[in-house]
Amino acid sequence: MSYSDYVREVLGDDSFVPDDPFFYEDDDEAYFLLFTEGLSRLAELGEVLLSERLRGVTVRSAPSVRVDASVRGGLLDLEVVSDDMDVSELVAYLSSYRRKQRFVRLSSGDIVRLDGSVGAIADLANGLGVEPEDLVDGPMELAANRTLFVDAMLKRAEGVRFERNRAFRKIVRDFETVADADYTPPEVLRGVLRPYQSEGFKWLCTLGKSGFGGILADDMGLGKTLQLIAYLAHVKEEAEAGEPHGVRGEAQDSQTDDSCDVTTPRKPSLVVCPASLVYNWRAEAERFAPGLEVACLVGTKAQRRVIIADASSYDLLVTSYDLMRRDVEDLCEREFACVALDEAQYVKNHATKAAKAVRQLKADVRFALTGTPIENRLLELWSIFDFLMPGVLGSSESFARRFANPIGSGDEEVAESLRRLVGPFILRRNKRDVLRDLPDKSESEVLAIMEGEQDKLYRASATKLALSLKKQLPQEFASSRIKVLAELTKLRQICCDPHLLYENYKGGSAKLETCVELVRQAVEGGHQLLLFSQFTSMLEIIGQRLDKEKISWITLTGSTSKEARVRLVERFQAGEVPVFLISLKAGGTGLNLTAADVVIHYDPWWNLAAQNQATDRTHRIGQTREVSVFKLIAKDTIEERIVKMQEAKQDLADTVLGGEAAQSSAISRDDILALLDHDPTVGKWSR
Repeated sequence: MSYSDYVREVLGDDSFVPDDPFFYEDDDEAYFLLFTEGLSRLAELGEVLLSERLRGVTVRSAPSVRVDASVRGGLLDLEVVSDDMDVSELVAYLSSYRRKQRFVRLSSGDIVRLDGSVGAIADLANGLGVEPEDLVDGPMELAANRTLFVDAMLKRAEGVRFERNRAFRKIVRDFETVADADYTPPEVLRGVLRPYQSEGFKWLCTLGKSGFGGILADDMGLGKTLQLIAYLAHVKEEAEAGEPHGVRGEAQDSQTDDSCDVTTPRKPSLVVCPASLVYNWRAEAERFAPGLEVACLVGTKAQRRVIIADASSYDLLVTSYDLMRRDVEDLCEREFACVALDEAQYVKNHATKAAKAVRQLKADVRFALTGTPIENRLLELWSIFDFLMPGVLGSSESFARRFANPIGSGDEEVAESLRRLVGPFILRRNKRDVLRDLPDKSESEVLAIMEGEQDKLYRASATKLALSLKKQLPQEFASSRIKVLAELTKLRQICCDPHLLYENYKGGSAKLETCVELVRQAVEGGHQLLLFSQFTSMLEIIGQRLDKEKISWITLTGSTSKEARVRLVERFQAGEVPVFLISLKAGGTGLNLTAADVVIHYDPWWNLAAQNQATDRTHRIGQTREVSVFKLIAKDTIEERIVKMQEAKQDLADTVLGGEAAQSSAISRDDILALLDHDPTVGKWSR
């Protein structure tokens, strides 16, 4: 009988059969099997002789692991300890998991099988962006905003005891019972806030009291502005009453005197928003919280500097992203009770000057308001959190490595880990869930079929672009990406109306005719409508056609002044004109146009969220009629493929925000060829 056959017969385990009569001592699995089963079974056959070193080896049970967590002075102290192992042994035990081992041999020669506690500690460390061993070598100090994540990760962890101090437990309890939190809205708003808005107000107060930041990510039209105004009015009431707000650390643990960072009375707050919304914020504050002293940072540099110098005379300063960037040095000399970013997607690119500037502002509490915290890529979420609570998601590079890349590849476990990390700091409600009294919204695509000169022009342009792409090498495409995207824009303009590109174009536009017919029917039916296009020159063409149809209209673009913007909205809301032509970029945010009940999107944009925001100018609180949304699409063109791309992006959902997530937005040569849907081998457009 061979040695291998002999071992199989004795041990009955093929996994413990080497190719020769030996196994290497660094084979921990074989080593473990030898001491747990092999020696006793070999002893049944005869005497087993061991060296003195091997006679001292012990197979040890997995250690009992405990995580001690305590919040003190704005910091979270976290430590992993064990009564069964010293520090060096526990480090070795935890390190083995990262190397995907099932067993670990200690320096004494003893061997231990890993159990579930190792994975729980490793997952916790990975989510925090630290090494498991770092949690062993003395208490590790982290920002207190990690408290909720640590609690979520360890509450159900297998094989891990979890010890928390009173302050830690209070923070968790406060967030678990937000709906029952003892925060009362200012009296002037008690009959105004809807139930879900009251809950949002309490959520903001809970975050603020703990010194945490957060994203109010409600759907467009649910009143994010109102909820923040209620919070700011509440902060003023507390300051006037001498009550602390913005408390950090022990979260008002009465046994800890040095844990409170009390907001100074009359310390102002700051709202940063798109330029078009500056006056809107002041108007909303005057309407809902007239007790707030509000100043808009507008005018010349000297005028703004005077207001900033006198900031303590106000409760709220409102400025635009552009002026904030210009005034950042003056603003950084002040301390704010709260800094809030409205339409926070404006800082989704962390490398922009605006994103860099807002991070420098000093505030007890930071909030972000946006219905689209993630539009294209997960890194946009990281950028907003880097403003809210720097470091909570690590560096941008580590975030990409730990979260963005795995989630982009479909790793659901990593997505769940990220959701646990950021979930407590994101409040997102959908209109369909909280506004059951909101009228329905019907959406339909209206296809326009190009013919004649327009169709020929489009096919020729698309074929030319597809053939040129096919000839390019990958490195050539990378260098010509901007030019290619410009060519795609031209194709989209041809779909809208070739007059956008060619002054001497003599043909017609199928989409323009379709659009005018829709507008005519809506106006004759007594409806008011919003018509969006991303091309301002297209709005001019549409306006000229409406003049011929004797249909009155007004228009709003990026060149419209803030004062004129207010007057135009008032005219439309008063029913003076039936048609409001709006550029998608200028009118996608900050407008309340509930007088309309018909929306026409003349051309599809890459980002579905931007279109939905535009629709929500009318499908929002205050709307009493069903809203009809029409999306004009040129049939058998790039526009149809853009719609499919929008749907694919929408499927990035329910992983991080419970409704939104993201992948890389990079577009490749193959992606563009797919958009063109063209077969260069036969030189035909696919229909």
